[in-house]
Amino acid sequence: MSLNIKRVYVPPGREDGYRVLVDRVWPRGVSKAKACVDEWLKEIGPSTELRKWFNHEDEKWAEFQTRYRAELDHNSEVPALRDIVRERDVVTLIYSAHSELENQAVVLRDYLG
Repeated sequence: MSLNIKRVYVPPGREDGYRVLVDRVWPRGVSKAKACVDEWLKEIGPSTELRKWFNHEDEKWAEFQTRYRAELDHNSEVPALRDIVRERDVVTLIYSAHSELENQAVVLRDYLG
């Protein structure tokens, strides 16, 4: 089993396996065909309140991780994502944030790991 992360703006590749979009809001400027996602688990993304609070500010990253993990502890889509990861050889969590190091897919990958 391999669990990867990738920006939605990077072209899909065969190595991506099953592609799961983990953003609550559909990425700007990307058609569904171009995104090439197999599944969109929109409810697994951070709440609107948390996303707006974080605003991708570096100094809030540590607290964002803590708050998002707390949300995931009570998120009804986590079992569905765990099943997808368990059933597939390769799963790639797709996200739209600019930062490759500080985004919800990073937290989610570590949470599931």
